[in-house]
Amino acid sequence: MALLNSRLERFLLTKLHFSNCRTKTTINRSNSFVSVRPKSQQQCSAIALDAMSSSLTDVAGIRWGYTSLQGVRDEMEDDIVIRSDGLDGFSFAAVFDGHAGFSSVNFLRDELYKECITALHGGLLLRGKDFNNIRKALKEAFENVDAKLLNWLEMTCKEDESGSTATIVFLADDMLIISHIGDSSVVLSRSGRPEVLTDPHRPYGSNKVSLQEIRRIREAGGWIVNGRICGDIAVSRAFGDILFKTKKNKMLKKGLEEGKWSGKFISRVQFNSDLLIASPDVFQVSLGSDAEFIVLASDGLWDYIDSSDAVTFVRNQLREHGDVQLACEALAQAAMDRRSLDNVSIVIADLGRTDWKGIPLEQQNVFYEFGQAIATMGIVWLGIWVSSML
Repeated sequence: MALLNSRLERFLLTKLHFSNCRTKTTINRSNSFVSVRPKSQQQCSAIALDAMSSSLTDVAGIRWGYTSLQGVRDEMEDDIVIRSDGLDGFSFAAVFDGHAGFSSVNFLRDELYKECITALHGGLLLRGKDFNNIRKALKEAFENVDAKLLNWLEMTCKEDESGSTATIVFLADDMLIISHIGDSSVVLSRSGRPEVLTDPHRPYGSNKVSLQEIRRIREAGGWIVNGRICGDIAVSRAFGDILFKTKKNKMLKKGLEEGKWSGKFISRVQFNSDLLIASPDVFQVSLGSDAEFIVLASDGLWDYIDSSDAVTFVRNQLREHGDVQLACEALAQAAMDRRSLDNVSIVIADLGRTDWKGIPLEQQNVFYEFGQAIATMGIVWLGIWVSSML
């Protein structure tokens, strides 16, 4: 394929690694690449971009923005990866939300992409558009990576108990593929209407997915306390977390030493399978002319800003200035302004179909937002109560 200019060539061939993504990304216009101010021990993958905008732009005309902000947590354990090489029309983006350390995220940021590409036969399955084969390949890739991660943690990080959720997307002009474990989420804006494309994997709640997760955990021999598996972890699907997979007996011993339970209690516990799993939900979404943009973000956003408000916010931002990167940074800051206690990581992909200057600004109802926040808190506590009663 003939390249149009040197910037496009750099875009196709370049993968950059930076020392962290704790704060919002900035643009070095002298060399047309993203740069990140070093303020934590985190890494972030990035790609080249159009020098005329602070947003990343890929060959399909899709414009990307991304950012990570650290909340009140002691460490920044999130990571974002965006890649556009080797997929013939498909871009790749991922949000990793780590916990109990950064080791698992550091392993996944490269290995998951490579394993997915191998399972997808270098992208041939994506182009073939046989969803059953795509779903089977991605499920196999996620489970293989988890097995490799657990082995790596066992061999090199003896005391490492880290884990990570992962939500990845393969995005083309007309199709979106999502593979997802954990509590990050993907939302699609269709002519301003939010479409939530994923369900969080959590061991509490009264929705169908949560009830299925609760049932699976109990059948595996686990229990739930205050919305957490064995009183410890609040997600039910994740990579790593060796104590809830291959080291469950060590988890019991550790809990005994910490006074969480008694020896008599342990004697009655019988595990039948892993309490956490890395088997993903995989979705295929057709993108018609009404598809405007997608928002892929960690739960640090969605626990404080719902999908409707997020879509309205991003549309208004793009209407004002058209810059996806600035919209992404503003959305993350809005979550912080609403007292988000978690780290916030966001990727926005503008599909390039919308004339944002012709879209009217939308008003947000402050009283409605307050009511929604109260209702959300009530639903969360109701879900925890329901799960404890099952």
